[in-house]
Amino acid sequence: MTEFSELGLSPATLAAVAETGYTTATPIQAQAIPVALQGRDILGIAQTGTGKTAAFTLPTIDRLAAGRSKARMPRCLVLAPTRELADQVAASFERYSKGQKLSWALLIGGVSFGDQEAKLDRGVDVLIATPGRLLDHFERGKLLMTGVQVMVVDEADRMLDMGFIPDLERIFKLTPPKKQTLFFSATMPPEITRLTKQFLNDPLRIEVARPATTAETIAQHLVPIPTADPKAKRAALRALVERADVKNGIVFCNRKSEVDIVAKSLKKHGFDAAPIHGDLDQATRMRTLDSFRKGELKLLCASDVAARGLDIPDVSHVFNYDVPHHADDYVHRIGRTGRAGKSGQAFMIVTPADSKNLDKVQKLIVKNVDRIELDLDWDSLKDESRGGGRERGARRERGARGERAPRSEGAERRERPSRSRREREPEAAEAEAPEAAEAPAPRAERPARAERPERTERPERAERERPPREAARRGRERPRREGDDDGAVVGFGEEAPAFLLRPTRPS
Repeated sequence: MTEFSELGLSPATLAAVAETGYTTATPIQAQAIPVALQGRDILGIAQTGTGKTAAFTLPTIDRLAAGRSKARMPRCLVLAPTRELADQVAASFERYSKGQKLSWALLIGGVSFGDQEAKLDRGVDVLIATPGRLLDHFERGKLLMTGVQVMVVDEADRMLDMGFIPDLERIFKLTPPKKQTLFFSATMPPEITRLTKQFLNDPLRIEVARPATTAETIAQHLVPIPTADPKAKRAALRALVERADVKNGIVFCNRKSEVDIVAKSLKKHGFDAAPIHGDLDQATRMRTLDSFRKGELKLLCASDVAARGLDIPDVSHVFNYDVPHHADDYVHRIGRTGRAGKSGQAFMIVTPADSKNLDKVQKLIVKNVDRIELDLDWDSLKDESRGGGRERGARRERGARGERAPRSEGAERRERPSRSRREREPEAAEAEAPEAAEAPAPRAERPARAERPERTERPERAERERPPREAARRGRERPRREGDDDGAVVGFGEEAPAFLLRPTRPS
């Protein structure tokens, strides 16, 4: 075990670390901090929850201690994929820079541009930002990145998943080539490897654990259920929360819409729960997250926006309501518990439709996971959830009593007689019925049609007598030809029209 005092940090920084209660460095911190203090580029690979944030925060504070900030020209740039992770990094800088004259600013979406521009105009040493908002300020002409001395990229693989790689490449090109780059990620996909080869200068690769491995302090459990029905899954989740000794927990869903539904269901059944996802406004997200950190909120229903990088030290349980589509996300999700050497519990609800995603997770973690069987009445849950569980139950009760189901309003309306029928006396209706049957309405006689002569196919003549297409389009009449009948057309009475009586040419 390595003490922080052995890593070469300044006394002011060591005092700030001591105030937080930490004395021993994690493996990634012990290897990265001395190298970062030397000014070398670092490629750090470590599983989530191993202290990567402090691994770049502490040496950066020491390096920036000597110097002054300039207006709109930050000296350090820290990029994070999500607003919550950027806010956490800002809190880390604030906590570890006590007693030192370092200024910082947080550039994230959902916050007024004016307040952020005011801080940039005064000048900041450290700028923590998401890529999109950073480029917005740059395009407005409110920010220059030519003075960046240290650039940090945190959770790079998450940026790849969120589509930030083009923005990241552009930001790299806007910063000076001679700078120190600290690049941290939990996994190293090929696209991230290409990025590090392009923009890092002879980096020292620090890999303290196999990429995408789960911590040994987390007890993992599978909860198989026989149906993929949402109502059954929500019932299974409630059963797990009730049977486990949950101090606080995070429930992860794959879709944002599902997050709201699950949170609403938990609250309806008496659980203290609230949702957090990317579609909520920033004030609501920060307020919910703050309540969870303080212990005022017991269950946090989240999308993968909360899966990576969030440092909430005392999360006792993680519930995977959905099996993640990407196996790496499973590692990041359950990494919210079992942090800093503490124990944690992770549960994952698995349906028959999740077999492919489950196989990916098991191949990645290479670990036997305990199975938990829930004693629930799955058949009743499936019946109730297929639209009309109450109506179906009512029909079963009526059938047992031998009653008929009430007719719908539309059926009663169709069987109701018209107004004229209701006003008519029954006797009059019976008297009128035979007369109507004996005296049917008279029909006008039509003259018999004359037999039409048999038509023969004359393609050449038909083509010749057809009016030109252009003339027909302009509404012109076809010029009359010799042999045309000048008599009026009689119609379809006893005489046939003249054009039907013309002699035909033998074919």
